Amino acid sequence: MKSFLSPHTFQLGCNYWASHAATGMWRNWQPDIVRADFNALRQNGLQLLRVFPLWSDFQPLHLLTGGGGYPVEFRFGETPLPDTPAGHAGVDETMLDRFRQLADLAHEHGFQLIVGLVTGWMSGRLFLPPAFSNRNPITDPVVIQWEVRFVRHFVETFKDHPAIAAWDLGNECNVMGQNPTAEQAWLWTAAISSAIRAADPSRPIVSGMHSLTAEPGQAWGIRDQAELTDILTTHPYPIFTPHIGRDAANTIRPILHATAESLYYAGIGGKPCFAEEMGTTGPYVLADSLAGEFARASLFSLWAHDCRAVMWWCAFDQLHLENAPYDWCPVEHELGLLTRERLPKPAMQAFSAFRRFLDDFGRPLPSRTIEAACILTQGQDQWAVADAAFILAKQAGLDVCFRMADQPLPDVPLYLLPSMRGLNSIRRRHWLSLLERIQAGAALYISLDDAILSGLNEAAGVEMLTRAQANLPFEYTFGESVIRSNGAARFTLRPTRAHILARDETGSPVFTHAEYGKGHIYLLTHPLELEQTLASGAFQHPGAHRIYQTISQIACANRACRAASAGIGLTEHPINDAERIIVAINYSGESCDNPLTLAHGWEISQVHYGNPRQVRARDGLVITIKKTVEG
Repeated sequence: MKSFLSPHTFQLGCNYWASHAATGMWRNWQPDIVRADFNALRQNGLQLLRVFPLWSDFQPLHLLTGGGGYPVEFRFGETPLPDTPAGHAGVDETMLDRFRQLADLAHEHGFQLIVGLVTGWMSGRLFLPPAFSNRNPITDPVVIQWEVRFVRHFVETFKDHPAIAAWDLGNECNVMGQNPTAEQAWLWTAAISSAIRAADPSRPIVSGMHSLTAEPGQAWGIRDQAELTDILTTHPYPIFTPHIGRDAANTIRPILHATAESLYYAGIGGKPCFAEEMGTTGPYVLADSLAGEFARASLFSLWAHDCRAVMWWCAFDQLHLENAPYDWCPVEHELGLLTRERLPKPAMQAFSAFRRFLDDFGRPLPSRTIEAACILTQGQDQWAVADAAFILAKQAGLDVCFRMADQPLPDVPLYLLPSMRGLNSIRRRHWLSLLERIQAGAALYISLDDAILSGLNEAAGVEMLTRAQANLPFEYTFGESVIRSNGAARFTLRPTRAHILARDETGSPVFTHAEYGKGHIYLLTHPLELEQTLASGAFQHPGAHRIYQTISQIACANRACRAASAGIGLTEHPINDAERIIVAINYSGESCDNPLTLAHGWEISQVHYGNPRQVRARDGLVITIKKTVEG
């Protein structure tokens, strides 16, 4: 089990509720339907299922009270809890037997299971045991006591089952309880994860959370989850994640969303992260006829960036269901890879085709080359800035990883401090440590969103003359691109030793470059990344990426392959000194002819997928190149 989601592997799966009943499947248990469901999913190439022992069904506790509401006894309705291990844990043994049948069927069909243990939230509805309906399941000590009992007993019961690959804390448990503090969220996670580890130390613990925060001190933080679990998760949906829905779901920002967010969590958390739930959120966000292309490009991207696995939400459409939450939430009706009749939809066809490609490829994909670290700082919208920096880097032919400014930095040739904001964005010791790397030969890019950064003048070779909190638009030309800004502050400066790379319409420098020791510092006086994020369609009309092309010229000097268009994203995967695998993904809606340019001395030795002369819209190209002469 320790190899689950190991580096350079990639698994395809989905989140599973039975096709006939969804959240009602445990009360309306139909094993023949589950068997048929599993057969259809397996025939379409899936390997991994996330399943949910619904909390209110598996621990159906009622609290009986006496005079004045004084608590007397927990029961199953009117029935006393049996004097058995399951009874002591408040767990319904009939439900345990049904879960065992499901796990046996999964094993029979060759599936691995991720089990979402405390599933008290699902698709817009809370499913809490009746005894806890008026209590906070994250902070109430009585509820936590019973949650721990449930988790411990469930894991002890199934810890030897061969189908189970990992234990998930539960489905988006950070939605279950209102407004916990960071400390309360940490304690709940620690209690549940400790109960799992005590019962089964052999399997990894998956976070199961979504919408985690990077800012220190906030509840449900990336680093807190990484401290207490083994694998982080993202649930990237275009209409729920901030800023992604500004663009049509089949364009570059939403297609790259799952990859960018998973790498963001993994970089800050220092743990593997995978897209545990993803999808288009139905045909009213993106037509089913287009969802296959969205899925195909997303799959290539997640695989190329070592995101370990992807799981679609969900297995089957749920149009026929009348119970809550399906009666409440129209967005839950048409999210399946398969129809209720088990017919594959275009997204399922894309998954199946990708499974066949992986089987034909037949090897782990080596690590990709990473040239830059995107360093996120306090006071900014970290996700907005990180997402834009990732897309701009991808359009510029650059690969990045993510860190917070107070974390140890990787050894890379380029560091990005994008859209810095506020009076306390980075601590002095971290700033000075970063400058030491620049003096030793690395490059640093800084863009300002009304930030104060002590020592910037000397480092960047400029003198800041004035600063005004004036949200006035301005524009400048850089290369062939006109870049517009509505920054929160306007800086005027003069160079002392810096070279001016761009001026605004008044002639004031907005983009400069200076040598610093053996390294280089680039300064941009407006928050390019934040502004790109806030503008609908900005990434579909490339231009701002030319800033990133400029700052990455030295860092990317050893790339063996370049893209012909900003719509083509590349990753390079060295096999050895003379061979590299290239993954090229066309994130645009147009086919691209002659998409790649190889550096001198390199040639294509093998085509694994696609056509090197033309990459179709929202499709990939996978080749091996080899060095024939010294470049």
